[in-house]
Amino acid sequence: MENGRLPIIHPGEILKLEFLEPLDLTPYRLSKDIGVAQTRISEILSGKRSITADTALRLSQYFGNSAQFWLNLQTQYDLRQAQEANRGVYSQIPTIQLAHLSS
Repeated sequence: MENGRLPIIHPGEILKLEFLEPLDLTPYRLSKDIGVAQTRISEILSGKRSITADTALRLSQYFGNSAQFWLNLQTQYDLRQAQEANRGVYSQIPTIQLAHLSS
């Protein structure tokens, strides 16, 4: 944990800890059941691959939740990664005021 913030957790870790392990599912079984290559699931679980819209739709159908759930996990992860990696860059970008938005 850095600066009192929660650690950045890849969606693959959530998939593993909150879905596969409690249901005693293997990556092989998941990949076969949702119709994707086992390497796709293995790479997601190891944090080497992002959850795409296609994968999110497949996971949501399989686990009975929403595709947005999976995409939100990925988006939050990507945003936190970018913030950590480019904090100095973003702080140098000026903010402009748009007259029609500041009422």
